[in-house]
Amino acid sequence: MQLGGGCGRITAMTDRRANRLEQALRDAGVRVTRQRSALLRVIAAAEDHPDAAELHARAVTAGAGVSLATVYRTLTTLQAQGVIDKLEFQGEPARWEAADQHHHDHMIDMDSGAVIEFTDERIERLQAEIAAEMGYDIVHHRLELYVRRR
Repeated sequence: MQLGGGCGRITAMTDRRANRLEQALRDAGVRVTRQRSALLRVIAAAEDHPDAAELHARAVTAGAGVSLATVYRTLTTLQAQGVIDKLEFQGEPARWEAADQHHHDHMIDMDSGAVIEFTDERIERLQAEIAAEMGYDIVHHRLELYVRRR
């Protein structure tokens, strides 16, 4: 089993993601302003699962004078273009992550709100076996485990 997570460091991956996000907005007919470009870099650098308010705060800290409404509109457009995923965890505001990541599942810590990414080949195999036994092939799935520390 592998666990994921990390801090928001600027990397070549961030640059590629930011360019991909920018192109997705252009493809949707949205003008890429200086403020939106700064917001896209914040989204691209996120290695956690921020909600819109967190992204807005990060963009403001980064010097982008972008409104919360623009953040929401931009996220909705990027989701429609298939370059980011909206994660809706029980009782939480929607969170966002890049759609270009390897497949992974999520554990949500019910006490802290932390979202932990993980992969486990045993789970993947078992899901495929269950689907096959019932006459199906898995096309897509999402697994969320809501957990508390012992």
